[in-house]
Formats: sequence, C-alpha cells, structure tokens
Amino acid sequence: MSEQTFYVTTPIYYVNDVPHIGHSYTTIAADVLARFWRAQGRDVHFLTGTDEHGIKIVKSAAAREMTPRQLADDVVVHFQDLWKDLNIANDDFIRTSQPRHEQRVQALVQRLVDQDDIYEGRYEGWYDEGQEEFVTESTARDNDYKSAITSRPLTRYSESSWFFRLSKYVPALIEHIQAHPRFILPEARRNEVLSKLALGVEDLSISRPLEKLGGWGVPMPNDPTHSVYVWIDALSNYYTALGMPKIGDEFDGRCERFWPCDLHLIGKDILWFHAVYWPCMLLALKIPLPKTIFAHGWWTAEGKKMSKTLGNFISNDDIRHICGTYSRDVYRYFLLRAVNFGSDGDFSRDQLQLRYNAELANGVGNLLSRTVNMIGRYFDAAVPAVQDDVPEAVAVREAAEALLRGAAPAMELCQFHVYLDLVMDLVYATNKFIDVTEPFKLAKDAARKGRLATILYTCAEAVRIILGRLAPVMPETARRGLGQLGLDESAAQGQADRWGLLAPGTAAAKGEGLFPRKS
Repeated sequence: MSEQTFYVTTPIYYVNDVPHIGHSYTTIAADVLARFWRAQGRDVHFLTGTDEHGIKIVKSAAAREMTPRQLADDVVVHFQDLWKDLNIANDDFIRTSQPRHEQRVQALVQRLVDQDDIYEGRYEGWYDEGQEEFVTESTARDNDYKSAITSRPLTRYSESSWFFRLSKYVPALIEHIQAHPRFILPEARRNEVLSKLALGVEDLSISRPLEKLGGWGVPMPNDPTHSVYVWIDALSNYYTALGMPKIGDEFDGRCERFWPCDLHLIGKDILWFHAVYWPCMLLALKIPLPKTIFAHGWWTAEGKKMSKTLGNFISNDDIRHICGTYSRDVYRYFLLRAVNFGSDGDFSRDQLQLRYNAELANGVGNLLSRTVNMIGRYFDAAVPAVQDDVPEAVAVREAAEALLRGAAPAMELCQFHVYLDLVMDLVYATNKFIDVTEPFKLAKDAARKGRLATILYTCAEAVRIILGRLAPVMPETARRGLGQLGLDESAAQGQADRWGLLAPGTAAAKGEGLFPRKS
C-alpha cells in the first residue's frame, strides 16, 4: 500500500433498528479522519454500510410482519439519510445483501474450505442472539446465562455446523498483537484481548442451518443448506467492498490499492470479533492484516444508561433536533470534544450548551468577529502586512506551531480531544493577545500603526489556522468563517501549512456570527 493512501471504516450497522447517537459517533469520527487526511493530500477511501443478515434481523422482521429484505430496505434509508443530515462524506456504502458482497464472501469461504481450514462438526452450547455470538459455558454461567451486553437470556443450540480452525491461527495472532502495539487501540483494549486469548480459544462455528433463517443469508458454498455465520459475512465487507477477491464482475479490484486497511473504527462491544475472528480469518487467507483496530467507548445520557423506557435514548430524531437547535457542525464538535475517544462518555445537554457558549461563541466566534471588525475599521478591510516587532505575538506563534506540529500525530492515534485542545489553546492565546495588546487603543495613535498592523496580521493568521484545523470537524462553519477572511477551505489547510501563509492585502469582510450565544 502506498503511504499516500488512507482507508478508514466504520462497523457496518445492524438494520434491526434505526440509528442512534452511538452510530453517529463512530461515523462522525471516521468522517473527520477522512476529511483531515484528504486535506493533507492522502488518497482517502471511507467506507460505511449496513449488516443485513443473521437471526436477529430475521426475528425483528417477523415481529414487524415483514420479510428480512423489506426490513433491511426500510431501515437502511434511516442510516443513509442521517449520514446526509450529518454531512458525512463517505466514499462507499456497502450492504451485505448486495451480490457484490455475497459472492465474494462465498469465494473467501471456499478458499478456506479448499485449504482444510473449515470442517464439519456439531455445535452444542449457548448463543447470544442479540450479539450474534457463540458463548462458552463458563462465560454463560458467569453472566447468569444472559447476554453480557443486552442482559437478554441466551439461547441453547444443538445443531450441525461448519467450523473454522480459529485455534490454529491464535498463536500467530498473539505474536502479531505483541509485535504491533498500534494494532489494537487503546492500550487497555489490547491488553483485554491478549488476556482473553491467553485463556485459550476454541474453533469457531461459522454456519447456521439456512432453514432457521428463512433462507436469508449467504449460503455456504460447499453446503447450500447452511448459511455463513453472520460475523464472517459481516467482517468480510471491509475487503469485499474494495472489489476483493476478484470474481469476474465489474467491481473486481476497483479499490484494491487501499488494502491493508489503515483503521477499523468500532465500538468496544464488538472488539473480540474484529481483533480475533477477523485477523485470524485473514491470516488463514494470507491477506495482510489491517494496521489498527480502534475500539471506542459507550455513551450514557444525562448521567444514566440510555434507555427508551427512561426517555433519555438519543435517537436519530433527537440528533436532528439537536442539530436544528445548534447545527450539525456543533453536534459533530461536541461528540468529539466531550470525551477522550476510547473512553465512555455522557451526553449532557447542559454540557453541550456550556461548551457551545464558552468555546465556540465566546472563543472561536468572538475571535473571528473581533479580528475581521478591526481589520475592516483600521485597514480598509485588507489584511495588513507585518511591520513592527511585537514580542507579545510570540505566545500566539508558539500555540499555532504546536497545533500545526501536533495535528497529524493526534489524528494518527484518534486523539480528537488532543487535537481540539490544541485548536482551543490557539483560540485562547489569540484572544488573550488581543486583550493584552489592546489594538483598539493603538488605533488612536498614527505613530503606532505599524504595531497595530502586526497585531492584526497575527490575529488573522491565527484565525486562518484555527478554522483550517476545525474544517474536518466543522466543515460548513469553517468554510463560512474562512470566507470572512477572503479564503476558501483549500487555502487554509494542507500538507505544507505553516505560519505566515496568509497574504497581506487579502480582503476581509464581516459576516454573520458563526455561533450566536444560546441561553
């Protein structure tokens, strides 16, 4: 893979229910990374989509008196519409019911069959239908025979099945995890996987009788009476969406250059599938492993676990209401600002309003407004050139250089809180710079116009860098703000960005406030 490519994925989301805050969190994070690396000149591919097979879908459809296909077609629209509403710029949207995916899953499974990595056996044990997960007797007993995720009763199964020789590849997986510290992030999740692997792993049942699924699923290529286990089916999407393996259709190798994947973004509840099942399958197929699997935390709401019963469940309708009250850019900002990515977070409307007013209205918006207004008043709306030396500007330069230097390393580790801390450090340093130098007083003394010019250039250049770095998180707001400085988004960010790129004479034009205060 060329170093100039960047491939990021979200999980493919189950269509047994409509999207909520958790889905939006992962997808916004992926979108921000995709936008950031595109601006740095990387060839980016951003994939999301929906997982449409499995017993959970079949049962959800039956409960609604629909076929699984009808349910999938109905629910997928909610995801696609929400991503449009949140300004998600994904390059592809895959559905596991699409022929381009199903046929490639069968090709991958057939390769495993041909090399004797799949064998026939019998599964007897517990199954978590909510997670589509096989559960060991000890794990089932430890959780009182209920799902560790949903608390719903486990189901007892005894049926013929096809098994993948998972245990055969676990030693190689452990070696890979130990040799590549960034393969699983955050570190606590990496340690969690290694600890569990050390306890031993059994081979994996990878099929279900197709009749139990009403024919809904990907038939095993060697046994059409069985369906491919939903997680083998679902995880393959990251590879099949690129047109791999080649099967002779129009999608063949279409995006082959993006493999291996740079980053799988997932919630921590599906870490085991991504960090064990998926890489072991790839090891068996001799396909290079993804570079990083990053598992983020869960959301609570107003300090409590989200629940439709409690009325604090943040659904797609709630998301749209929040975006209507503030903006979709503010929603995107708050999700990545409110919690360290990787930790659990709490969605609080009071905290949203506090951060909005303090950081965006009083911080970013006020800084832009002050800067553009003073340039308009004192320099006929043209950004002045640096003239006199202003020692107080050093703090602003240092904050700007820290942001420019630290942005890419923060994004490489999904440290959105670090990235936004650096942005806000520059905002605070520049607002403080204005307060200390008092340019509105200097304007009264013609002899000090050189100092005034340097101060306002410093402010304008800081604003350019701030808005350029906010653009991946808040694309529309950044574009409007940069327009007031006479710039477009491409002029404010890029691989060679450094201090001093704002050309003197650039026309500044006062516009509407970016963030009207909320009370």
